Amino acid sequence: MVGSVGNGLMDLGEKVEPLPEEFDPKEIVEPLPTESNGVGGEEGSGKRREIVLGRNVHTMCFTIKEPDADDEETGEREAYMASVLARYRKSLIERTKHHLGYPYNLDFDYGALAQLQHFSINNLGDPFIESNYGVHSRQFEVGVLDWFARLWELEKNEYWGYITNCGTEGNLHGILVGREVFPDGILYASRESHYSVFKAARMYRMECIKVGTLVSGEIDCADFGAKLLQNKDKPAIINVNIGTTVKGAVDDLDLVIKTLEDSGFRDRFYIHCDGALFGLMMPFVKRAPKVTFKKPIGSVSVSGHKFVGCPMPCGVQILRLNHVNALSRNVEYLASRDATIMGSRNGHAPIFLWYTLNRKGYRGFQKEVQKCLRNAHYLKDRLKEAGIGAMLNELSSTVVFERPRDEEFVRRWQLACQGSIAHVVVMPSVSIEKLDSFLNELVEKRATWYGDGKGRPQCIASDIGDENCLCGFHKN
Repeated sequence: MVGSVGNGLMDLGEKVEPLPEEFDPKEIVEPLPTESNGVGGEEGSGKRREIVLGRNVHTMCFTIKEPDADDEETGEREAYMASVLARYRKSLIERTKHHLGYPYNLDFDYGALAQLQHFSINNLGDPFIESNYGVHSRQFEVGVLDWFARLWELEKNEYWGYITNCGTEGNLHGILVGREVFPDGILYASRESHYSVFKAARMYRMECIKVGTLVSGEIDCADFGAKLLQNKDKPAIINVNIGTTVKGAVDDLDLVIKTLEDSGFRDRFYIHCDGALFGLMMPFVKRAPKVTFKKPIGSVSVSGHKFVGCPMPCGVQILRLNHVNALSRNVEYLASRDATIMGSRNGHAPIFLWYTLNRKGYRGFQKEVQKCLRNAHYLKDRLKEAGIGAMLNELSSTVVFERPRDEEFVRRWQLACQGSIAHVVVMPSVSIEKLDSFLNELVEKRATWYGDGKGRPQCIASDIGDENCLCGFHKN
């Protein structure tokens, strides 16, 4: 966000310097599909900016300069830094008002924890084994882990886990445990799995087979079964999505297990459940299938900075205790054992999680889940009333709709886009008023994009199904 157009930071003058010329981004564009199939690009251009690694970089930065000799007397340096931080805070407030596309709950207040910022809290090694480093928060971490183990129905003496630094780390850890349990196993993941799953396959040099998906984004178990039968001689390590990144689709865990067993993989599989967002929401959705360790799953991960609402990236990883020994190593330097991905872990994150879980509890989360689902249905219905194709999976608060033509509009509302579709993730911090503001602006923009015969909305039937697309062909 720092240095982006319209965030209130451009008027710092000489205090904000451009990056070296060799890093200056050039405008890279690629043609979109032609007008014949209903797809347009940036307003009036038919082009959309392509993401090119090394070129799409920030052009502004806050430089760091050595203090002058008399800085302590004049106080200029402190005043400058205070000014930068004040303007940055202002930009955060503005960007938060237009935050819709990414699954972060921005409705929180941790003022009571400010007193702990003076301490370097580091949770080294195993959460259940004391280290020589005394400034830690293991007592909070274990309390949070116990809460999630109860949520997913795993007894205290049967689970192990830790507070991760993000949802990706949970996936990296879960897949690594699966690989250690079955060293010659093949990783299976739907095409709509989070990119961290395929990152894990590359990091661990695992054979990875991508499985097809239904139009909802859910794993296609018919395709899954066919691919299992092609590799019956090797165990299966499966990533099950409890909410896909783009469409919010929930893989049918029971059908995945049945497909494995019907294909002859009984006792020769390991299931990791990526519940980054919906792993914490689904337990409070009526009629939702249960994610529970009473079923033959190996691990579950969830993000702490998403639905929970932590101000820093973090997550929770829970797995069966009998699997952790495959990773554990004694570390004499720590006077502890370690089975985590990272060494040092943010010791503040468990305290933030503990604080929120205590304040809200099961009942509080249930109310927030109901609010999110209700507001998501409101957004989907309003979009369709405005003639905009939209889809909402039954167990999801992710509303998928046609990608806006204007990339500036996309950036303003921080929409997540993929191909011809975009989405809004309705979180507890997303109010009806915010959705109305977004909808009104979108409808107004569409009038300029498609009014007076300038074009027609793109067809997104292949992305969200014929029944949800409202292009000229499918509207009637």
